Amino acid sequence: MLDRPMYLKPDVAIEPLFNQWYVWWYLISPATAPLFMSRLHLKLMQSFVANPDVHVAALQNPALMGGPFINHPVSRVNDVKALMERTTRENADMLAYTKAVSDLEQLLASSKGESLEPLYAKVPDMLRGYVELTYDLAHRANARIMEPLLYRSSLYKESAQSISLMRVTGDARKYVFSTPRLEGDSPLWLQVPFRHEGIDALFRMRHTPGSPGQVAEMLGVPASAADAFADLFTETAPRKPEPYTGSGVRVRYFGHACVLMETREVSVLTDPVISYEFPTEQRRFTHADLPEKIDYVLITHGHADHLMMETLLQLRHRIGTIVVPRANAYSLADPSLRLVLERTGFRNVVEIDDLQEIPIPGGSLMGIPFIGEHSDLAVQAKTAHLVRLAGRSLLMAADSNALEPRMYQHLTQLVGPLDALYLGMECEGGPMSWMYGPLLSQPLPRKMDQSRRLNGSDSARATEILNHLNPKEVFIYAMGQEPWLRHVMVLQYDETAPQMIESNKFIDVCKGRGIAAARPFLSMERVLE
Repeated sequence: MLDRPMYLKPDVAIEPLFNQWYVWWYLISPATAPLFMSRLHLKLMQSFVANPDVHVAALQNPALMGGPFINHPVSRVNDVKALMERTTRENADMLAYTKAVSDLEQLLASSKGESLEPLYAKVPDMLRGYVELTYDLAHRANARIMEPLLYRSSLYKESAQSISLMRVTGDARKYVFSTPRLEGDSPLWLQVPFRHEGIDALFRMRHTPGSPGQVAEMLGVPASAADAFADLFTETAPRKPEPYTGSGVRVRYFGHACVLMETREVSVLTDPVISYEFPTEQRRFTHADLPEKIDYVLITHGHADHLMMETLLQLRHRIGTIVVPRANAYSLADPSLRLVLERTGFRNVVEIDDLQEIPIPGGSLMGIPFIGEHSDLAVQAKTAHLVRLAGRSLLMAADSNALEPRMYQHLTQLVGPLDALYLGMECEGGPMSWMYGPLLSQPLPRKMDQSRRLNGSDSARATEILNHLNPKEVFIYAMGQEPWLRHVMVLQYDETAPQMIESNKFIDVCKGRGIAAARPFLSMERVLE
C-alpha cells in the first residue's frame, strides 16, 4: 500500500517539539532556549512532580487554561519526573549558560561608566568569545550576544528537536505551551530536526501524490508505527485551489492575521496560521485553498500566533521568499527571525527594515514601523507591511499600538492613498511576564509587570491611525477568535469583553466617517478591481 502514489490527508497536523515542548521562536534560538528551559520548563515540571493535584485541580477551571499548569493526569507524574531528570542530565551546558547570563548581568551592573575592557577577563567562561560588552549613550552597560556564533555551538541542539504527527478531527486541541509531550502520547513522534527534507516530502503530498513508503524511510518511521503512518494517507485527490485570473487583487482572510493577496502574477501570504480540513459547518479556507506556490510570505513579528512553526514547516516547500523584520542584536528579547528560519530549513529569507521597499511583480512590499505590543522591550523584529499590488495598497498593521500617533502623521505622505487597513485590537493583552518572564534574571514587581502589557490599540488609538491614514476600508483582525487557534491562544470573548467593546466602538467611528469597516471571522473574500 505504501508504495502506491498517494496523497496526505487534509487533516494531518504536525507539532514541532524542543525537549518535548511545543516550539516557538524563543525555543529555537540558542540565545534564548536555555533560559526558557531552565526558568520555565524545569520549574513547571518540578511543580507538577511536587504537587500534581494542584495542576489537575487548577485546570478544572477554564479561566486558568493557559496558566502555569501542566495538563497531564496525576498518573503521569513519573513520566514528567523522568523527562525533568533527562532534561537536566542532557542539558548541563544550557543550565550553565542560564547561570552565566545572570552572572554577566550582575557583573555589568557593577560598572560605573569607566572602560569595560578589564571586564572581559571576568565574563563567565561559558560566554567568553560570544559577547561584546558595550555602553549605551547613557553609560548603561550591556552585552551583545553574538547569536550566529551560538548557532554553531553546543547550545544549538538539533538533537532536542522532534516532530509529532497526528490527524485532527476538529478544532479542539489542548493548550500547548504549558505542557510537554510524553512518551506514548503519539505513535508518530519522530526524532528528526526541523530542517529535515522528509518534512517537505511529506507535506508536498498534500497536493502532489508521492510514495508514503519513501517518506517513511526518509523520516525513520519505526515498524511499530507503520499502521499509524499509513493512516495519514489516501488515494483521494484533494480539492484544487481556485486560481485567481482577474485583473485586480483577490484578498482572502484565512483567520487571525493570515491574509492571502493574489493577482494573476503573484501571491502574498501574511502570518500563516491555517485551519486543517475536516467536516464542519463553519466555512473556512484551509491548506487546500492555498496556491501550490506561495511567492511571498510576510511575518510581522515573532509571537507564536504570527510566526507559527507548525504551519510554516508544512508550507516550507512551497514558499518562494519569506520576509521577516530585522532584529535588534543587542537584546535577548529580540533574537533573529532570519537565523531561526534559515537554521530550520527555509531557503530564501529576506530581512526588511523600516521604510525599506522590496519590488515584487506588479507592486512592492514596504516595511512600516510597528510600535507597542511588546511590553516596552527593545524588540526591533516587528514590522507592519504595506503591500502594493495592481495599483491597490493594503496596510497589514498586525498588533500595532498607536502609542505615538504622530508617527502616522509622518507616514501619511509616504504611505499615500490606502485602500485597506488591517489592524489588530487585542487592547488588553497579558502582562509582560506571561511571555518574557523566563528572559528575566530577577522577578518583576507585580505593579511593573501588570503595567507593561502585550496590548494593541484600543478605539482611541486606532482612531488616531485612522485620522492620519484615512483608508477606504478597515478590517479588525488578529483577534484570536478562530477556533483553530485555541491550542496557542485561549481567548474567547463575549460582547462584554474590552476587546469587543473597543473594536465595536472603532467600527462605529469608521462607519460614521463613511468608511466601510468589519471584524472578519472564520473567512472573508474581497476582490479589489
